[in-house]
Amino acid sequence: MSKKNNDKLLIFALGGVGEIGKNMYVVQHANDIVVVDAGLKFPEEDMLGIDIVIPDITYLTENRDKVRAILITHGHEDHIGGLPYVLKHLNVPVYGTKLTLGLIEGKLKEAGLLGDTKRILINADSEVQLGTITASFFKTNHSIPDSVGVCLDTPEGTVVHTGDFKFDHTPVNSQYADLQRIADIGRRGVLALLSDSTNAERAGFTPSESNIGVEFEDIFRKATQRVVVATFASNVHRIQQVINAAAATKRKIVVVGRSMVNVVSIASDLGYLNIPEGMLIEPEEINKMAADRVVVLSTGSQGEPMSALTRMARSTHRKIDILPGDTVVIAATPIPGNERYVGRTVDELFRLGANVIYGPGSVSGVHVSGHGSQEELKLMLNLIKPKYFIPIHGEYRMLRQHALLGEAVGIEKDHIFVIDNGDTVEFQGGAGRKGSKVPAGNVLIDGLGVGDVGNIVLRDRKLLSQDGILVVVVTLSKQDGAILSGPDIISRGFVYVRESEGLLEEANRIVTTTLHKLMNDKVNEWASLKTNVKDALGRFLYEQTRRRPMILPIIMEV
Repeated sequence: MSKKNNDKLLIFALGGVGEIGKNMYVVQHANDIVVVDAGLKFPEEDMLGIDIVIPDITYLTENRDKVRAILITHGHEDHIGGLPYVLKHLNVPVYGTKLTLGLIEGKLKEAGLLGDTKRILINADSEVQLGTITASFFKTNHSIPDSVGVCLDTPEGTVVHTGDFKFDHTPVNSQYADLQRIADIGRRGVLALLSDSTNAERAGFTPSESNIGVEFEDIFRKATQRVVVATFASNVHRIQQVINAAAATKRKIVVVGRSMVNVVSIASDLGYLNIPEGMLIEPEEINKMAADRVVVLSTGSQGEPMSALTRMARSTHRKIDILPGDTVVIAATPIPGNERYVGRTVDELFRLGANVIYGPGSVSGVHVSGHGSQEELKLMLNLIKPKYFIPIHGEYRMLRQHALLGEAVGIEKDHIFVIDNGDTVEFQGGAGRKGSKVPAGNVLIDGLGVGDVGNIVLRDRKLLSQDGILVVVVTLSKQDGAILSGPDIISRGFVYVRESEGLLEEANRIVTTTLHKLMNDKVNEWASLKTNVKDALGRFLYEQTRRRPMILPIIMEV
């Protein structure tokens, strides 16, 4: 007997396909919705003034009574950073492992949501009933402890979401990927696999994180002065490697950068960092110690303008200066789009006389990825043996490359769906096909504003940043429309008034002439007056300067 139409299984992404960041994936069967991850991404260069970007959750808010839970695979910002915004609109339980919940609780406390949010601790042996969907989990390797993949058993079949993963056979924290559990899930039969595509373009295997520890110790021993290490605050394995190398070389550690201080505090309190007693010192103590006995652990591996390392590079950090002969290690690869920021920071550090060790594949070998390369992705596909495959978490070229890997290991081409955010894949009776779209896109966060900055505002900001603004102020008589004062022209970011008096005098004349002509033609609607002034002035300024400033006419009547 065929199932009712509303009993079909839907899988789609609200964020995280065709892009790096703001991961959010949705699995829906009938009236039960399970969300996997709720991340953010950092703004692109043309998103002027925007702080962060989160997924559009319109579909979830419109179906809030069906949302059973948000399952979090691990504690990176691109998987948990959107939670404080999402939970303001969807008060649903959040499931995560010990460290993941610890990091989430810090965010919820800041947002004033800690008391209102139900948080449920899970581990790799947990099983959770969420309506008609049963969720279980399996251990994975990633660049943060306590990462898990998710297995969702639905009446239509099993859906597996890998989370971010690699297969590290010598992990720093001895948390091995549970190959046996993954293989068991595959043997039971998997309808659809959603798998991490970040390194789908990289051949071979991703090196083990344990390789990094030896390199750090070697750098620390050779450095004759202070060592500054910048890495992702959430890369707890890397932080432990720095701690181990500092202990081996008898150096003390100073932790700087708000997110680094928070993660080190939470991870050490929960037992995920082993820090010898007396190793951590305050920034104020750094100048009292011999330079070859100090390591600074810092944020700023992506060249973020307000990060601790960037401020040190610009000599604007309140407590720490980079001195000639210091060694700076940037232990991370730039996220696509951040290369210019990182390059600028590296240049400034070299100007200050520092020895900078940076870049992927550099002689130092101080970074390995937390994501599996092609051979590991193929291994996951072969262990899970899915009937259908949906590449996720990556820019579009990465998804396409992962799809080719799926074909290479024997998945039928028409059983592989390369989707965009909002595209649904629906399953009924064991058969999958592309479905209709759901609302998806970016919600921009600017200060305390959530979603109030859209494309029109961004367009105006871009225009202002390129050509500036001219404000034209005119006062007209209410009786006869005569100009009583003005036009006064105020320039900001367009031309320097004192050096462009001739241009602005001519602009003033054009505004006056335009207004007189309109009055003679009995045109006195404000909208028409403003439009005509903008058009006439815009044409003149473009002819004279080849620039198009924003023109803002202010017409008053008295």
